[in-house]
This record gives sequence, structure tokens and C-alpha cells, in this order.
Amino acid sequence: MTGYASPLLAATLFGVLSFSALAAEVSIGDPYARAVPPGQPNSAVFMSLENQTEAPQALIGAESAVSEIVELHTHVEEDGMMRMRRIEKIEVPAGETVTLKPGGLHVMLIGLKQTLEPSDTVDLTLIFEDGSRIPVQAPVRRIDMQMQHMNH
Repeated sequence: MTGYASPLLAATLFGVLSFSALAAEVSIGDPYARAVPPGQPNSAVFMSLENQTEAPQALIGAESAVSEIVELHTHVEEDGMMRMRRIEKIEVPAGETVTLKPGGLHVMLIGLKQTLEPSDTVDLTLIFEDGSRIPVQAPVRRIDMQMQHMNH
């Protein structure tokens, strides 16, 4: 039976290497989470997503142990007011960069399990449409929210 182990092992390794080559090749730039005062139940994570492939990619979710729920959000104007809305995915076109920033696209942390202060780091795993997962460490920063009338 040892003669059969080598081809089987080679086929298994080839399959693993082939799967790795299919993983999203998205570069994460300048990730950071918004510091929040004690008692504030929600925060957000921002970053840039650079698609380094010739195929479109899509961020479809994220996970983090710092909050009960993690969702993808954007801001939309409704009746003259900016409101946050959950979205199913964030498209990252081939060869382009999409920026997640305050007042725009972001990863929402809902039901924080801890206070987020500038000395902290938020561990986050980004989940892409092709099944790939990218771990991210986002330092916590203070952000002055200039937007008025923001409702969730």
C-alpha cells in the first residue's frame, strides 16, 4: 500500500495548493476601529481594500470577538438625514481600491463586549465571497464625528 500513498499525498497537496491560489488577493490598508466611551454599545472598523487580481472580489462579512454582531454597513441619505444601513456585501472591482471610512462604507461592531480605547486593538476576520478569510488587527483610534443628524 505504500506505493499508493505517494500519488494520493501528491493529489491532496495539489488540491490544497490549488485552493490557496484561488483565495482572494485583497490587500488591507490602514485598518482602525473607532474608540467609544464606556457604555457606548456600538463601534465601527475602517480600512482600505485593494483588489490585486483581475477578477472582482466581494467582502461578504466579518467576525470579531469584541462584539455580539458584526455587519457590513453604509450610509444613505433619506429625507435629508444620513442613516446607516446594513448591506449584504462590499464589491471590490478588479484592480481597484475601496475605502471604508466614517460616513461611508464600514464594518459595524454591534453589542460591544468591552470598551474600545486608543491603546486597544480589535481582532477581526474578513470573509470574502470566494470563501477566503483575512485576519486583520485594527488599532483603536479616536475619531471626531463631524456628521450631524446621523441615525441608525
